[in-house]
Amino acid sequence: MVQAIRIAIDAMGGDNGPATVLAGADIALVRRPELRYQLFGEERAVVPLLESYPRVKAASTFTHCDVTVQMDDKPSQALRKGRWKSSMWRALDAVKKGEADVALSAGNTGALMAMSKFCLRTMAGIERPALAAIWPTLRGESVVLDVGATINADAQQLIDFAMMGGAMARALLDIEKPTVGLLNIGVEEMKGLEEVRVAGQLLREADLKHLKYMGFVEGDDIGKGTVDVVVTEAFAGNIALKTAEGTARQISTHLRDAMSRTLMGKIGYIFAKGAFQQLRQKLDPRASNGAVLLGLNGVVIKSHGGTDGVGFANAIEVGYSMAKNDFLSKINQDLSDYHRAGFARGVAAIVDEGVM
Repeated sequence: MVQAIRIAIDAMGGDNGPATVLAGADIALVRRPELRYQLFGEERAVVPLLESYPRVKAASTFTHCDVTVQMDDKPSQALRKGRWKSSMWRALDAVKKGEADVALSAGNTGALMAMSKFCLRTMAGIERPALAAIWPTLRGESVVLDVGATINADAQQLIDFAMMGGAMARALLDIEKPTVGLLNIGVEEMKGLEEVRVAGQLLREADLKHLKYMGFVEGDDIGKGTVDVVVTEAFAGNIALKTAEGTARQISTHLRDAMSRTLMGKIGYIFAKGAFQQLRQKLDPRASNGAVLLGLNGVVIKSHGGTDGVGFANAIEVGYSMAKNDFLSKINQDLSDYHRAGFARGVAAIVDEGVM
């Protein structure tokens, strides 16, 4: 018998709340019948819609929550009013209690990060969590982190991100020994911020069993798929992510306008329709929806708040794969190898020596 994967869902999160959540849950169930859901939200908003999705209703339990975290709530506000009783907190708490394998929300990102860290706590040796995204590339897919959790990460945190991103690539992309690069303004060792150079030196010196450090990579290497895991801090990572999403929309708009402007363009579209459909699928942000909060004692998935049912189903798929492939065991193994392998001199020693 196939083991059930239990997903605890904040049904109130996102721009469209339960409508998107239930539509996505239904699509995911068709792909993965072994999924089981724990839905948390306001009864008056969720239950009437649930009647329209009998497949989801049969595979779910529902728990009413009095509080919904709003998209414009500050993290501190969300914690004050939503701790213990909001739909977001209850989904996280289900993972903490071992009642679910994954928590998933399309809600307020800052609130989800704050609640996740407060409820689940960070793993031993991890100071700050990272938000990791699946990035479509010319070679397939890569993991990029951090795209929104830890701004101005120091060298030790960048090294932690490399370990966590490598474990995610092993679990989600099925790569036995993923390649890792640090995002920088050039590939030369003397370039970039000191924290990046220190992290690079320590990663070069380590002989890690489960990842291969390839050095610095530049912005255009992300889309090329030069490495399996791209590591950066959240300020640069979030800008890179939003720039890529905007560029994809821009290209799609330009193509659509160009092909519909003239009769010859419309005729050309008919002949190239199949190719354009493939391109549209490649550029569709829904296909890579579902970022992972790494470094916690539990699997937490953040869906884009503005996605539709197809996108939310893909976020569920990410959570399913992380649980199915035992991500937490992999990351614990990698962190253990990391401490055994060394970094014996540590960040402070490298800084004292100078990395210029």
